Amino acid sequence: MLNLLRFRESADCMDPPELAPPEPITGAEAYDRYVRHTIPFLTTIGGSVEFFGTGGHNFIGPSDERRDLVLLISQASAEDFFAFASNEDYLAGIGHRTAALEDSRLLPVQHRPLP
Repeated sequence: MLNLLRFRESADCMDPPELAPPEPITGAEAYDRYVRHTIPFLTTIGGSVEFFGTGGHNFIGPSDERRDLVLLISQASAEDFFAFASNEDYLAGIGHRTAALEDSRLLPVQHRPLP
């Protein structure tokens, strides 16, 4: 799964309120909380983070678009992804992701050899 993410300047930590920090945080800080919450669930089903890197503005494409973070997540199958994404304990922390992101794209990709 290729994740293309743009953070809010300030995290919107209203839902669920029990995840809200005592002081305001940035979208990037909220996403860090989401990552720390999520990694154990991802690795339990055999998934892994293959790439975690800083983004920026497009070289090709709309010049006003930016992606703050790019992730490439590997999972064995679509079924594994859906099992992960529907896990109730994982979903208990998804509010960090919602609070963090202004915009996101999730593109399923499959590895293939070069021609």
